[in-house]
Amino acid sequence: MNVIQQRSAQAVTFARSFFAKSRALALGAAVMALPLITLPQTAVAQNLFAPAATVNDAVVTNYELRQRITFLRLLRQPGDIEAEAIKGLIDDRLRRQASKLAGITVSDAQIATGMDEFAGRAQLTGEQFIAAIGQEGVAPETFRDFVSSGIAWRELVGSRYAPRVQITEAEIDRALALASGSGGVRVLLSEIIIPAPPEQIDQARAQALRISRTTSTAAGFAAQARNLSASQSRGRGGRIDWLPIGNLPPQIRSQVLALSPGEITAPIEVPGAVALFMLRAIEETDAAATEVVSIEYARYFIPGGRTEAALSEAQKIGNRVDSCEDLYGTNLGQDASRLQRDTLAVDEIPQDIALELARLDENEYSTALSVQGENGPELVFLMLCGRVNAIVEDTSREDIRANLRQQRLASYADSLLAELRADATITIAP
Repeated sequence: MNVIQQRSAQAVTFARSFFAKSRALALGAAVMALPLITLPQTAVAQNLFAPAATVNDAVVTNYELRQRITFLRLLRQPGDIEAEAIKGLIDDRLRRQASKLAGITVSDAQIATGMDEFAGRAQLTGEQFIAAIGQEGVAPETFRDFVSSGIAWRELVGSRYAPRVQITEAEIDRALALASGSGGVRVLLSEIIIPAPPEQIDQARAQALRISRTTSTAAGFAAQARNLSASQSRGRGGRIDWLPIGNLPPQIRSQVLALSPGEITAPIEVPGAVALFMLRAIEETDAAATEVVSIEYARYFIPGGRTEAALSEAQKIGNRVDSCEDLYGTNLGQDASRLQRDTLAVDEIPQDIALELARLDENEYSTALSVQGENGPELVFLMLCGRVNAIVEDTSREDIRANLRQQRLASYADSLLAELRADATITIAP
């Protein structure tokens, strides 16, 4: 049994962020026993040092891609591992290029400290962690480059934006009131969901970035939503009803909390789309502040995709089911795989599903999503079975100030990375 497996047996998990102080530098990770999976030949070319992608004048090799995929598998990264690997490597190149232009260098001592910090979340030293991943074929340089890129990015974001981040006493007072359990907070948002199949992702990113840069009014945002958005809220100009802030997926929640009314998030990538959110209003409520830690939900797949027949069937199902349990009766006599029920931590739920669940109360359903099944497109009948909430504990003023600063910096970092992507020349090898 290797070291990673031993730690897994002890239920030791990584924090979901390498830099806990900055979500913009986060990579979801959990150390668990996971056998190394043979990569499909389509993932990497036979020539390991041929380009897998180019980012401006920088090359990402097939070797680096293979290494990153293996590394993410060991960390049990959720989602499409190969897509996350190439995206992460491209973003790393952009971060390094921007850091280099800003004159930022990272010392060996900083890297060693960063590696120890990352490994410490698995109760390992940096050297022990390198030995553990080495047993599974991950080179020390892969881990070192991963850490070095993150440190340089943090330095760049801090030097460029930290002077702009001023947290007022009023903001701290409100956050303390929320954290004390004396009240909660809900937000009024508008959304634009721009469809982005793989071959159109760059165009969608650029479109979203243009909107976030040039749109300054609710009316202007609503016009863009009616014109471009694929969401069911399109006809309402993208307007969403009041939502408890704790219902939102973590990536979206942290960006929204950094906004003032009338401001727009940086582009946020979700499966098959790029999303933007405008904060229209925020208010405190009498309900105790809570944070959703896990969600149970069910998906029933209806052949046909977003066709009239499939939507009609979904409506009939919605009329006769009152809870997730009733879906088992709906699926009697059908292929068992048509019904899937999951309970996941909020940061493990795919972003598109998490966003739809945020709008739902228990036993409500959505038909906004569709997927490509083995036999063609399928409409997703998505039902919220339940949420598990954690009451937010008391926090000191200085902790609140630090958290608000990092949320604000994370929002700036997301915007900067979106700009770098939009301005870069990026080519991915077929």
